[in-house]
Formats: sequence, structure tokens, C-alpha cells
Amino acid sequence: MRNEAIRLYMGLEHECSYLPPRPARSAFVDPAMALDAGQYGELLKLGFRRSGEFVYRPACEGCHACIPARIPVADFSPNRSQRRCLRRNQDLQWTQVPALSRAHFGLYKKYLRARHADGGMDADNEQAFHRFLDAAWPGTEYWSVSCDGRNCAVAVVDTVPGALSAVYCFFDPELSDRSLGSYCILLQIQEARRRGLDYLYMGYWISGCRKMDYKARFRPMQQLRDNQWLTFSKS
Repeated sequence: MRNEAIRLYMGLEHECSYLPPRPARSAFVDPAMALDAGQYGELLKLGFRRSGEFVYRPACEGCHACIPARIPVADFSPNRSQRRCLRRNQDLQWTQVPALSRAHFGLYKKYLRARHADGGMDADNEQAFHRFLDAAWPGTEYWSVSCDGRNCAVAVVDTVPGALSAVYCFFDPELSDRSLGSYCILLQIQEARRRGLDYLYMGYWISGCRKMDYKARFRPMQQLRDNQWLTFSKS
């Protein structure tokens, strides 16, 4: 990791997509800085996250609802529902692919139209798809999950020293009975443990936000509160 000062800039205020109509604002790492995986790993420890090549942390005045979360993978034990999910999907296969393909983009469009039709994301813009998920530094992995010979889910995962970071997951909405979103998280936990890593970073957890409820089901979870990572074992 290079010893270089990180420059931050404040973004413009906008309506929060998770808790509308609250205003939201983020602090961004200078996009001109060429981060490496080590630097990004240190930023994850401080509560940052990325969207494409933009690395940010919420900086909303008077609001601290976005709580950085991570799972200590050695301590994780799946609950009954998660064990059922693993059994239900034991026929699936996953492989790491070098890049996101047109077929993956087609699955992404299908997923957005079914799950996030009102989320402000342009399902038909392939360039925006890559801007959202790709990163310039080495360490981003694309995990393609197949069912009966066809792609049914994709997990975009960043690798940093000592951890994996769950960037985004999308899947075939017609296979809702498989709980593929939960399966992809379980898969990342298993793989982080297999690699001897300590954590899976989960992005932000927001109490009272329906879109974030699923994260609270993965325990123990560590949350960054007042610059300290605290462990919460029960929901």
C-alpha cells in the first residue's frame, strides 16, 4: 500500500434514496487518485464504500442512519433459514469470470425491472452498468452462478487485504424461491473463510429501511459506531 494522503471532497446534497424525503450528502475520495487494493481496504475499515470508481462515505448533516457493517466470517454460523437456503441451492455452480458480459447485462436489466423499477437506475444503459460495478484497481472479482446451464446470479466482489467486500449482487427474479440474494452472501462468507480472510464487508445497514432488512439476518455482525467496530450477535 502506498503512503499517500487521501483527499476528500463533499458531494452535492440530494434526496436520500433510502430514507426519503431526508436530504443526503456524501464525502468522496478524490477521483483523480489511483487507489490500490490496500488503500481501499483501509478506507473500508473507516466506513467507506465504492460505487464504480467513486469511493464515498455518507456525510449527512444531523443524520447517522447509515451504519457500516461487516461479518467476522470465522464466527458466522448460518441460522435455520440460511441452512435451508444452502441446501436448496446445492445444485448451483459458480465460477469466477474475467469481466461482466452482455449476458450478465441482460440479467441485470431483468433484475432491475423486476426489483428496482423505481430506483432511479437506468436498466438499458450498458455503460452505466459498467461504471456502477467495475473498478480500476486490481482485486475486483465477478462471480457467475449458473443453474441448469444458464446464468442465474452474479456477485461483484472486491478483494482487499484480510477481507472481501460485497459490492453488488443481481439475479434472475423468476427464481425467487431460491433466495439467490441470500445465497450469494452465504457464498461470499464461505469463500472468505476458505481463503483465510477475516471479514466480509456488507456496505451500510440502515435501521427501518426495508431494502436493508436482509443484512440484519447475518449474525454476528460488526457495526462501525463512533469510529469503533462493535459486535452485535442477536437481532
